[in-house]
Amino acid sequence: MKKSFAMVAGLLACASLPAQEINTYVPGEGEGVVYFLPKTALAVNVIATRVTYRPGELCQYANRYLRLANVTAEPETHWEIKQVDVCSVGVPDSTKAYIVKLKDKEVLSKVDLTDNGIIRAINAQGEGSAHALPEYVLERPQPHENPRNFMTEEILMAGSTAKMAELTAKDIYNIRESRNLILRGQADTMPKDGASLKLIMDNLDRQEKAMLELFTGTTDREDRVFTFYIHPEDQLTDKVVARFSTCLGVLAEDDLAGEPIYINVGSKAPLPVVAEEVKQKKRPDGVLYNIPGKGVVKVVYAGEPLFEGELPVTQFGTTETLVTKLFDAKINTRVVFQPATGAVLKIDKD
Repeated sequence: MKKSFAMVAGLLACASLPAQEINTYVPGEGEGVVYFLPKTALAVNVIATRVTYRPGELCQYANRYLRLANVTAEPETHWEIKQVDVCSVGVPDSTKAYIVKLKDKEVLSKVDLTDNGIIRAINAQGEGSAHALPEYVLERPQPHENPRNFMTEEILMAGSTAKMAELTAKDIYNIRESRNLILRGQADTMPKDGASLKLIMDNLDRQEKAMLELFTGTTDREDRVFTFYIHPEDQLTDKVVARFSTCLGVLAEDDLAGEPIYINVGSKAPLPVVAEEVKQKKRPDGVLYNIPGKGVVKVVYAGEPLFEGELPVTQFGTTETLVTKLFDAKINTRVVFQPATGAVLKIDKD
Protein backbone atom coordinates (compact mmCIF):
# COMPACT_ATOMS: atom_id res chain seq x y z
CA MET A 1 0.00 0.00 0.00
CA LYS A 2 1.37 3.33 -1.03
CA LYS A 3 1.51 5.65 1.97
CA SER A 4 2.52 9.26 2.17
CA PHE A 5 4.15 9.98 5.53
CA ALA A 6 5.31 13.35 6.83
CA MET A 7 7.88 13.02 9.57
CA VAL A 8 7.77 16.27 11.47
CA ALA A 9 8.78 17.90 14.71
CA GLY A 10 5.97 19.01 16.98
CA LEU A 11 4.79 19.45 20.55
CA LEU A 12 1.46 17.71 21.24
CA ALA A 13 -1.22 19.98 22.63
CA CYS A 14 -3.26 19.00 25.67
CA ALA A 15 -0.22 17.86 27.64
CA SER A 16 -2.50 16.72 30.43
CA LEU A 17 -3.23 13.63 28.28
CA PRO A 18 0.25 12.09 27.82
CA ALA A 19 -1.15 8.85 26.39
CA GLN A 20 -2.98 10.66 23.65
CA GLU A 21 -1.87 9.42 20.21
CA ILE A 22 -3.48 12.11 18.03
CA ASN A 23 -3.43 15.82 18.63
CA THR A 24 -3.28 19.21 17.02
CA TYR A 25 -0.14 19.64 14.94
CA VAL A 26 2.29 22.34 16.05
CA PRO A 27 5.15 22.78 13.54
CA GLY A 28 8.72 22.41 14.71
CA GLU A 29 8.57 19.84 17.50
CA GLY A 30 8.03 16.11 18.07
CA GLU A 31 7.65 13.16 15.70
CA GLY A 32 4.68 11.66 13.94
CA VAL A 33 2.54 11.46 10.84
CA VAL A 34 0.84 14.74 10.01
CA TYR A 35 -2.49 14.76 8.23
CA PHE A 36 -4.90 17.46 7.19
CA LEU A 37 -8.65 17.47 6.96
CA PRO A 38 -9.83 19.07 3.74
CA LYS A 39 -11.89 22.17 3.29
CA THR A 40 -14.03 22.64 0.23
CA ALA A 41 -13.19 24.69 -2.81
CA LEU A 42 -15.73 24.92 -5.61
CA ALA A 43 -14.29 24.25 -9.05
CA VAL A 44 -16.34 26.17 -11.60
CA ASN A 45 -15.78 24.59 -15.02
CA VAL A 46 -16.87 26.73 -17.95
CA ILE A 47 -17.00 24.76 -21.21
CA ALA A 48 -16.90 27.28 -24.05
CA THR A 49 -17.00 26.64 -27.78
CA ARG A 50 -14.88 28.57 -30.29
CA VAL A 51 -16.81 28.74 -33.57
CA THR A 52 -14.76 29.55 -36.67
CA TYR A 53 -16.40 30.24 -40.05
CA ARG A 54 -14.39 30.33 -43.27
CA PRO A 55 -16.21 31.40 -46.46
CA GLY A 56 -16.24 29.12 -49.47
CA GLU A 57 -14.44 29.86 -52.71
CA LEU A 58 -17.78 30.21 -54.55
CA CYS A 59 -19.77 31.84 -51.74
CA GLN A 60 -20.90 34.81 -53.85
CA TYR A 61 -22.79 32.41 -56.13
CA ALA A 62 -24.58 30.44 -53.40
CA ASN A 63 -27.90 32.22 -53.84
CA ARG A 64 -27.80 32.38 -57.65
CA TYR A 65 -27.20 28.68 -58.31
CA LEU A 66 -28.31 26.89 -55.13
CA ARG A 67 -30.82 29.34 -53.63
CA LEU A 68 -28.84 29.51 -50.40
CA ALA A 69 -29.52 32.80 -48.64
CA ASN A 70 -27.53 34.42 -45.82
CA VAL A 71 -24.18 33.05 -46.99
CA THR A 72 -21.53 35.61 -46.11
CA ALA A 73 -18.17 36.19 -47.71
CA GLU A 74 -16.62 37.46 -44.46
CA PRO A 75 -14.73 35.07 -42.13
CA GLU A 76 -15.91 35.11 -38.53
CA THR A 77 -14.90 33.75 -35.14
CA HIS A 78 -17.03 33.89 -32.03
CA TRP A 79 -17.45 32.11 -28.70
CA GLU A 80 -20.44 30.39 -27.11
CA ILE A 81 -20.95 29.09 -23.58
CA LYS A 82 -21.78 25.42 -24.01
CA GLN A 83 -22.00 24.29 -20.39
CA VAL A 84 -21.14 25.33 -16.85
CA ASP A 85 -20.45 22.68 -14.23
CA VAL A 86 -19.51 23.07 -10.57
CA CYS A 87 -17.95 20.38 -8.38
CA SER A 88 -16.50 20.19 -4.87
CA VAL A 89 -12.78 19.60 -4.48
CA GLY A 90 -10.74 19.29 -1.31
CA VAL A 91 -7.76 21.42 -0.34
CA PRO A 92 -5.77 21.02 2.91
CA ASP A 93 -7.26 23.02 5.78
CA SER A 94 -4.35 24.54 7.70
CA THR A 95 -6.62 25.04 10.73
CA LYS A 96 -7.29 21.29 10.88
CA ALA A 97 -3.82 19.77 10.90
CA TYR A 98 -3.19 16.83 13.24
CA ILE A 99 -0.27 14.62 14.18
CA VAL A 100 -0.36 10.87 14.85
CA LYS A 101 2.36 9.31 17.04
CA LEU A 102 4.25 6.50 15.36
CA LYS A 103 4.17 3.25 17.29
CA ASP A 104 5.13 -0.22 16.15
CA LYS A 105 2.20 -2.53 15.39
CA GLU A 106 -0.29 0.27 16.05
CA VAL A 107 -3.23 0.49 13.64
CA LEU A 108 -3.28 4.27 13.90
CA SER A 109 0.26 4.46 12.54
CA LYS A 110 -0.89 3.03 9.18
CA VAL A 111 -2.15 6.27 7.67
CA ASP A 112 -2.68 6.70 3.93
CA LEU A 113 -2.51 10.27 2.65
CA THR A 114 -3.07 12.04 -0.64
CA ASP A 115 -0.18 13.82 -2.33
CA ASN A 116 -1.02 17.04 -0.50
CA GLY A 117 -1.34 15.42 2.93
CA ILE A 118 -5.12 14.95 3.26
CA ILE A 119 -6.10 11.82 5.14
CA ARG A 120 -7.47 9.11 2.87
CA ALA A 121 -7.51 5.94 4.98
CA ILE A 122 -6.34 4.31 8.20
CA ASN A 123 -5.11 0.71 8.09
CA ALA A 124 -6.47 0.46 4.52
CA GLN A 125 -5.82 1.53 0.95
CA GLY A 126 -7.55 4.78 0.08
CA GLU A 127 -8.71 5.67 -3.40
CA GLY A 128 -9.20 8.80 -5.43
CA SER A 129 -7.88 12.31 -5.22
CA ALA A 130 -9.09 15.25 -3.20
CA HIS A 131 -8.75 17.45 -6.26
CA ALA A 132 -10.24 15.27 -9.02
CA LEU A 133 -12.11 17.14 -11.76
CA PRO A 134 -14.68 15.64 -14.16
CA GLU A 135 -13.63 14.54 -17.62
CA TYR A 136 -15.71 16.02 -20.41
CA VAL A 137 -16.30 14.83 -23.96
CA LEU A 138 -15.13 17.84 -25.94
CA GLU A 139 -16.01 18.73 -29.51
CA ARG A 140 -13.03 19.07 -31.83
CA PRO A 141 -12.74 20.38 -35.41
CA GLN A 142 -13.33 17.65 -37.96
CA PRO A 143 -11.25 17.34 -41.15
CA HIS A 144 -12.84 18.64 -44.35
CA GLU A 145 -12.73 16.88 -47.69
CA ASN A 146 -10.88 18.63 -50.50
CA PRO A 147 -13.66 19.43 -53.01
CA ARG A 148 -11.21 19.40 -55.90
CA ASN A 149 -10.84 15.66 -55.41
CA PHE A 150 -14.43 15.31 -56.68
CA MET A 151 -14.40 17.91 -59.47
CA THR A 152 -14.79 16.82 -63.07
CA GLU A 153 -12.35 17.89 -65.77
CA GLU A 154 -14.94 20.32 -67.11
CA ILE A 155 -15.20 22.09 -63.75
CA LEU A 156 -11.44 22.30 -63.28
CA MET A 157 -10.97 23.70 -66.79
CA ALA A 158 -13.67 26.35 -66.40
CA GLY A 159 -12.50 29.74 -67.68
CA SER A 160 -14.05 31.82 -64.89
CA THR A 161 -15.20 31.57 -61.30
CA ALA A 162 -18.79 32.10 -62.42
CA LYS A 163 -18.58 29.18 -64.85
CA MET A 164 -16.97 26.99 -62.20
CA ALA A 165 -19.81 27.83 -59.82
CA GLU A 166 -22.43 26.97 -62.44
CA LEU A 167 -20.84 23.59 -63.28
CA THR A 168 -20.26 22.75 -59.61
CA ALA A 169 -23.91 23.48 -58.80
CA LYS A 170 -25.01 21.19 -61.66
CA ASP A 171 -22.76 18.45 -60.27
CA ILE A 172 -24.36 18.84 -56.83
CA TYR A 173 -27.82 18.46 -58.41
CA ASN A 174 -26.62 15.36 -60.28
CA ILE A 175 -25.37 13.82 -57.02
CA ARG A 176 -28.75 14.47 -55.38
CA GLU A 177 -30.59 12.99 -58.34
CA SER A 178 -28.43 9.85 -58.26
CA ARG A 179 -29.12 9.41 -54.55
CA ASN A 180 -32.86 9.84 -55.04
CA LEU A 181 -32.93 7.29 -57.88
CA ILE A 182 -31.16 4.73 -55.70
CA LEU A 183 -33.50 5.36 -52.77
CA ARG A 184 -36.52 4.92 -55.06
CA GLY A 185 -35.06 1.79 -56.65
CA GLN A 186 -35.05 3.43 -60.08
CA ALA A 187 -31.30 3.48 -60.74
CA ASP A 188 -30.00 1.60 -63.78
CA THR A 189 -27.58 -0.30 -61.55
CA MET A 190 -28.79 -0.97 -58.02
CA PRO A 191 -26.54 -2.05 -55.12
CA LYS A 192 -26.53 -5.82 -54.54
CA ASP A 193 -26.83 -5.73 -50.75
CA GLY A 194 -27.16 -3.44 -47.75
CA ALA A 195 -23.41 -3.01 -47.30
CA SER A 196 -22.99 -1.90 -50.92
CA LEU A 197 -25.93 0.47 -50.57
CA LYS A 198 -24.43 2.08 -47.48
CA LEU A 199 -21.03 2.45 -49.13
CA ILE A 200 -22.51 4.15 -52.19
CA MET A 201 -24.75 6.47 -50.16
CA ASP A 202 -21.87 7.46 -47.86
CA ASN A 203 -19.69 8.32 -50.86
CA LEU A 204 -22.45 10.40 -52.44
CA ASP A 205 -22.93 12.26 -49.13
CA ARG A 206 -19.20 12.95 -48.88
CA GLN A 207 -19.07 14.31 -52.41
CA GLU A 208 -22.11 16.54 -51.95
CA LYS A 209 -20.86 17.91 -48.63
CA ALA A 210 -17.42 18.72 -50.04
CA MET A 211 -18.83 20.40 -53.15
CA LEU A 212 -21.46 22.28 -51.15
CA GLU A 213 -18.80 23.74 -48.83
CA LEU A 214 -17.42 25.63 -51.85
CA PHE A 215 -20.58 27.72 -51.59
CA THR A 216 -21.51 27.59 -47.90
CA GLY A 217 -17.99 27.66 -46.45
CA THR A 218 -16.86 25.64 -43.42
CA THR A 219 -17.70 26.01 -39.74
CA ASP A 220 -15.44 24.44 -37.12
CA ARG A 221 -16.33 24.09 -33.44
CA GLU A 222 -13.75 23.54 -30.73
CA ASP A 223 -14.57 23.14 -27.02
CA ARG A 224 -12.27 24.36 -24.28
CA VAL A 225 -12.56 24.01 -20.50
CA PHE A 226 -11.77 26.94 -18.22
CA THR A 227 -11.62 26.20 -14.48
CA PHE A 228 -11.96 28.77 -11.70
CA TYR A 229 -11.83 28.11 -7.95
CA ILE A 230 -14.02 29.69 -5.31
CA HIS A 231 -13.70 29.17 -1.56
CA PRO A 232 -17.34 29.19 -0.48
CA GLU A 233 -18.76 31.14 2.39
CA ASP A 234 -22.33 31.10 3.65
CA GLN A 235 -24.58 33.56 1.84
CA LEU A 236 -22.04 34.32 -0.87
CA THR A 237 -24.02 36.51 -3.25
CA ASP A 238 -23.20 37.65 -6.79
CA LYS A 239 -19.52 36.80 -6.58
CA VAL A 240 -17.88 37.33 -9.99
CA VAL A 241 -16.20 34.03 -10.78
CA ALA A 242 -15.22 34.83 -14.39
CA ARG A 243 -16.26 36.94 -17.37
CA PHE A 244 -17.35 36.06 -20.89
CA SER A 245 -17.15 37.80 -24.24
CA THR A 246 -18.54 36.45 -27.51
CA CYS A 247 -15.48 37.90 -29.23
CA LEU A 248 -12.75 36.98 -26.72
CA GLY A 249 -14.20 33.96 -24.91
CA VAL A 250 -13.83 33.21 -21.20
CA LEU A 251 -11.87 35.83 -19.27
CA ALA A 252 -10.58 36.38 -15.75
CA GLU A 253 -12.87 38.01 -13.22
CA ASP A 254 -11.02 41.32 -13.38
CA ASP A 255 -11.00 41.58 -17.19
CA LEU A 256 -13.70 44.14 -17.94
CA ALA A 257 -13.76 43.21 -21.64
CA GLY A 258 -16.35 40.55 -20.78
CA GLU A 259 -19.69 40.37 -19.00
CA PRO A 260 -19.61 38.85 -15.48
CA ILE A 261 -20.49 35.26 -14.62
CA TYR A 262 -21.86 35.28 -11.07
CA ILE A 263 -21.89 32.53 -8.46
CA ASN A 264 -24.17 32.39 -5.42
CA VAL A 265 -23.58 29.96 -2.55
CA GLY A 266 -25.68 29.38 0.54
CA SER A 267 -25.88 26.74 3.25
CA LYS A 268 -28.92 24.52 2.84
CA ALA A 269 -29.23 23.53 6.50
CA PRO A 270 -26.78 25.41 8.74
CA LEU A 271 -25.67 23.46 11.80
CA PRO A 272 -25.91 25.14 15.22
CA VAL A 273 -22.72 26.86 16.30
CA VAL A 274 -21.06 25.18 19.28
CA ALA A 275 -18.65 27.10 21.43
CA GLU A 276 -15.03 25.96 21.10
CA GLU A 277 -14.64 25.23 24.81
CA VAL A 278 -17.73 23.04 24.72
CA LYS A 279 -16.44 21.12 21.72
CA GLN A 280 -13.10 20.51 23.40
CA LYS A 281 -14.77 19.30 26.59
CA LYS A 282 -17.05 16.84 24.77
CA ARG A 283 -14.56 15.62 22.20
CA PRO A 284 -12.93 12.29 23.11
CA ASP A 285 -9.41 11.39 22.15
CA GLY A 286 -9.33 10.02 18.60
CA VAL A 287 -9.24 10.57 14.84
CA LEU A 288 -10.98 13.72 13.70
CA TYR A 289 -13.03 13.70 10.50
CA ASN A 290 -15.50 15.98 8.73
CA ILE A 291 -19.25 15.80 8.44
CA PRO A 292 -19.79 18.10 5.46
CA GLY A 293 -22.84 20.26 5.09
CA LYS A 294 -24.79 20.99 1.92
CA GLY A 295 -24.27 24.08 -0.19
CA VAL A 296 -26.85 25.41 -2.63
CA VAL A 297 -24.90 26.68 -5.66
CA LYS A 298 -26.17 28.76 -8.56
CA VAL A 299 -24.21 30.22 -11.48
CA VAL A 300 -25.79 33.02 -13.52
CA TYR A 301 -24.79 34.80 -16.72
CA ALA A 302 -26.76 37.61 -18.35
CA GLY A 303 -29.66 36.89 -16.01
CA GLU A 304 -29.89 33.23 -17.07
CA PRO A 305 -29.01 30.36 -14.71
CA LEU A 306 -26.23 28.18 -16.13
CA PHE A 307 -25.92 25.83 -13.13
CA GLU A 308 -28.07 25.04 -10.12
CA GLY A 309 -27.34 22.26 -7.67
CA GLU A 310 -26.45 21.06 -4.19
CA LEU A 311 -22.85 20.18 -3.36
CA PRO A 312 -21.05 18.99 -0.20
CA VAL A 313 -19.26 21.84 1.55
CA THR A 314 -17.19 21.06 4.63
CA GLN A 315 -17.30 24.67 5.83
CA PHE A 316 -21.06 24.27 6.31
CA GLY A 317 -20.66 21.11 8.40
CA THR A 318 -18.85 20.06 11.56
CA THR A 319 -15.93 17.96 12.79
CA GLU A 320 -16.36 14.79 14.83
CA THR A 321 -14.12 12.06 16.29
CA LEU A 322 -13.51 8.33 15.95
CA VAL A 323 -12.34 7.31 19.43
CA THR A 324 -8.84 5.87 19.76
CA LYS A 325 -9.96 2.58 21.32
CA LEU A 326 -11.76 1.79 18.05
CA PHE A 327 -8.29 1.23 16.58
CA ASP A 328 -7.17 -1.44 19.04
CA ALA A 329 -4.87 -3.92 17.26
CA LYS A 330 -7.13 -6.80 18.32
CA ILE A 331 -10.10 -5.25 16.49
CA ASN A 332 -8.10 -4.39 13.34
CA THR A 333 -10.36 -1.53 12.29
CA ARG A 334 -10.04 -0.16 8.76
CA VAL A 335 -11.39 3.29 7.89
CA VAL A 336 -11.66 4.85 4.42
CA PHE A 337 -12.33 8.57 4.04
CA GLN A 338 -13.65 10.63 1.17
CA PRO A 339 -10.51 12.65 0.33
CA ALA A 340 -12.44 15.59 -1.15
CA THR A 341 -14.54 16.16 1.99
CA GLY A 342 -12.85 14.27 4.84
CA ALA A 343 -16.07 12.34 5.54
CA VAL A 344 -16.03 8.66 6.53
CA LEU A 345 -16.87 6.43 3.58
CA LYS A 346 -16.45 3.01 5.15
CA ILE A 347 -15.50 1.36 8.46
CA ASP A 348 -14.57 -2.32 8.55
CA LYS A 349 -13.21 -4.47 11.35
CA ASP A 350 -12.26 -8.10 11.86
